Amino acid sequence: MLNNLFSKKMPAMLGLDIGTRSVKGVLLNSVGGQVQIVAHACESIAGNAFADREIKDFDAVSNAIRKVKMSLKSKCRTVAAAVSGSSVITKVVFMDPDQSDHELETQIEIEADSLIPYPLDEVYLDFEELGPSKLHQGKVDVLLSAAHRDMLDSRVTLLRELELEPKVIDVEGYALGTALLQYGPAVEEDVPLCCINLGASQLLLTVIENSQVIYSKEHAFGMDTLVRDLALVYGIELAEAERQLMDNSLPDGWRQQNGAMFLANLQQQISRSLQMYVASTGRQRPQTLLISGGGANLPGIATDLEQELSMEVKIFNPFDTMQNKDSKGESELNRLAPQLAIAVGLAHRSFTPWHI
Repeated sequence: MLNNLFSKKMPAMLGLDIGTRSVKGVLLNSVGGQVQIVAHACESIAGNAFADREIKDFDAVSNAIRKVKMSLKSKCRTVAAAVSGSSVITKVVFMDPDQSDHELETQIEIEADSLIPYPLDEVYLDFEELGPSKLHQGKVDVLLSAAHRDMLDSRVTLLRELELEPKVIDVEGYALGTALLQYGPAVEEDVPLCCINLGASQLLLTVIENSQVIYSKEHAFGMDTLVRDLALVYGIELAEAERQLMDNSLPDGWRQQNGAMFLANLQQQISRSLQMYVASTGRQRPQTLLISGGGANLPGIATDLEQELSMEVKIFNPFDTMQNKDSKGESELNRLAPQLAIAVGLAHRSFTPWHI
């Protein structure tokens, strides 16, 4: 009891998922071991603010983050954010055990020099020891992460200009992995759990097994393809096309025309991503697939994909096991839940030790 009384409490962090079309924010709390959703927000980003996950229109992104801050109505200024894209690289390498952080850092820099297609002075490097290696006896697995400095610096500067302090910068695939590990369905030991996060411009496959992320890869495909086609066919703005799509208020016939083609392309992309996972890991094709991201809100997507992929497909709701203390209500929270999966994984970093 005394240990709990005087133990240091981790500071609360806002999980802030900065996507190419919207900014999502989530605040979590933990009381007596029960995680609570305190507040959530999702705000659209005007125009085309990104190019290959890099911010090009800082004002548009800044305005969306400012709206998220106002909507959350919280004094929390500490942020966990994430990056992704071609300039972000993660790889599990094996090292000798029982090395100090300094020794590991020296070895990591040598390893990174051969793995990263940028000069080392242009990237930020980080590493985390994962435990004994199953593939290399007597070694430990170490997760190496690298990101181009420009990508991180731009986000840090943007957040600080809004009086937010980024304490953790994660990788989107691992943030999704955290959400799956902590708030996903229970699975047996040695059984992988696969999730596709379908965003506006990116399809992200993350796989967890035995309390670790074992695979994560991004593919350049997203909901933008369908939204642009719908806007063109019906002569409306992109934002309006997206709203009508998610509200299921588009004119009759869109499913047979644009919807069928998008679904076929999506099925092809998912099948290809699963094939790459099987080929690189040597594991079996999964029997069940979770869907998260904005694309998970597409009406009927789980049923449609089940038929196309011949596998069980479920929508991932990271709030299933949480208490709802959010004043915005249950219906909106459930509607946005799959879209907030990465933000939830980031917000969970409030409960785990981190260092700078």
